[in-house]
Amino acid sequence: MTNDNPQIMAFIDYYKIMGVEKGASEDDIKKAYRKLARKYHPDLNPNDKASEQKFKEVNEANEVLSNAENRAKYDKYGKDWQHAEAFEQANQQQQRQQRSYQQDASGGFADSDYSDFFEQMFGGSAGRGSRQQVKFRGQDYQAELRLDLKDVYTTHKRTLTVNGKNIRLTIPAGVQDGQVIRIKGQGGEGVNGGPNGDLILSFSIENNTKFKLDGDNLYATVDLDLYLALLGGEIMVDTFDGKVKLKIKPETQSGTKVKLKGKGFPVYKQEGEFGDLYLTFQLKIPTNLTEKEKELFAELSKLRPI
Repeated sequence: MTNDNPQIMAFIDYYKIMGVEKGASEDDIKKAYRKLARKYHPDLNPNDKASEQKFKEVNEANEVLSNAENRAKYDKYGKDWQHAEAFEQANQQQQRQQRSYQQDASGGFADSDYSDFFEQMFGGSAGRGSRQQVKFRGQDYQAELRLDLKDVYTTHKRTLTVNGKNIRLTIPAGVQDGQVIRIKGQGGEGVNGGPNGDLILSFSIENNTKFKLDGDNLYATVDLDLYLALLGGEIMVDTFDGKVKLKIKPETQSGTKVKLKGKGFPVYKQEGEFGDLYLTFQLKIPTNLTEKEKELFAELSKLRPI
């Protein structure tokens, strides 16, 4: 069992990301952004996943802090800043309902006295004078899980640590690079008893094998020596999960392709189904010939002149 710590893009302290104090001026934020953007820019850090992730976080922080309205919401509501308008609208509605209640000397509210919005946000009509808090769904978390192609050839279990909580997952065989899955209830906690958000998990699959993957099919090149190509015979070739014996026809040409059915990559969530393996033969010309070999090839060339 492996325990991974995927890169989580949940609530982050934007001021900390930018390296500035909470009271920083607009100019301070601009300067910090330019400095960090240059430092972590992908063009200056090719194939550096950590710098790429940092660059994304810096841009996300700048989008919020460089916008006066968003920054004010962030300063006031913190991790719930994106719900700011809903919070304020709900509070205003609740205050209006409370004032209406105070002016109603004859009794409590009927169900019809509540607006559709109030019912939606507060779960329907409440008893006279009750002050229920607004419930909001928790924030969705986004994470990237990096795996090797060999890891996803078979279905396996993996434990991820997200914000200090271990999440046990089953990774299905055949999951593709860039594929995204949603895990219900594993995001941020709900506000005032609201439901939790979800964990949105994207896969980054690195291929460190000699096989090229396209869909569920695999492709590879096989070197074929001159004598075997001319005379035919048998050869052991690599597949993704082992070796198989392959019969070579006499006079096989360079560039010849063969298909090994069912020897490709597993089909996602289709137990027991696999793509195909396509092999391309590449003629390998012998080198460092002895004088005797050169004489024999010269004799052969005389038998079949061009």
